[in-house]
Amino acid sequence: MRKTLYIVIGPTACGKTSFAIDLARHLKTEIVSADSRQIFKEMNIGVARPEDFELQAVKHHLIATWSVEENYNVARYEKEALNIIYDLFSKYDNLVLCGGSGMYVNAVINGIDDIPDTPIALRQRLQDELNTYGLNVLLDELKSKDEKYFAVVDTQNPRRVLRALEVIRLTGKPFSDFRTNTTAQRNFDIKIIGLERKREELIQRINTRVDIMIDKGLVDEARSLVKFKSLNALSTVGYRELFDFFDGKTTLSEAVELIKIHTRQYAKRQMTWFRKMPNVHWYNLSSQQIDLSQL
Repeated sequence: MRKTLYIVIGPTACGKTSFAIDLARHLKTEIVSADSRQIFKEMNIGVARPEDFELQAVKHHLIATWSVEENYNVARYEKEALNIIYDLFSKYDNLVLCGGSGMYVNAVINGIDDIPDTPIALRQRLQDELNTYGLNVLLDELKSKDEKYFAVVDTQNPRRVLRALEVIRLTGKPFSDFRTNTTAQRNFDIKIIGLERKREELIQRINTRVDIMIDKGLVDEARSLVKFKSLNALSTVGYRELFDFFDGKTTLSEAVELIKIHTRQYAKRQMTWFRKMPNVHWYNLSSQQIDLSQL
């Protein structure tokens, strides 16, 4: 009998965590996270890590397991996640994968291309250039050296831009040359459940979530991470806006409003990515109740 991996996707604040917990309890199984920020143990409030009672309700994997100082990337995630998945399939017929990081989800489904690792010094140099000159300068370099990848990359995602330039500078070849888009074969079935909400409701949920984060101590959490602000992990909505506040570039109220705006923009980019994925069964939680027994 083939095993089944249920994958729960959707934009931030749509309700993935609670739904995945309900689904895992229904299936009597465990959850593997596909969140590229919840994996870092120093980051909690700002990445909407599941609450303690949620983590106790169903066992979660790949949450708060790595340090922001580690060079963690999608290639390491694919290997680690698959090892956990195959190990858990020795105990369960079904598993739940839940997260909003499209590249992490895609890595589990399709695998990733064999793209070379880059030296720490090169990564740091590019990060320094981003901090000094801004993203547009690096985008100009990427466009001139790899117009093919420039045409498809999320130009508002610095990490994607930096990763491409790391490989280009290291190898002297376009990053697109390494993207073969080959699909790995998995020996388990995959069912993808997409969650969405009406735009107005999602915006309200995002705004409320940000207000709750501030009330729970996000400002203090961000302040404790200032020493890591140059690292990729901290180039994250909710932290970078507060770093600007600490530097006197904005007021606190302006920073909070920017977090809300940037989170809404991130949710839109997530949906653009997920809408391109095939074989997704979409449910609008604003108007539908999902019968778990029918999934």
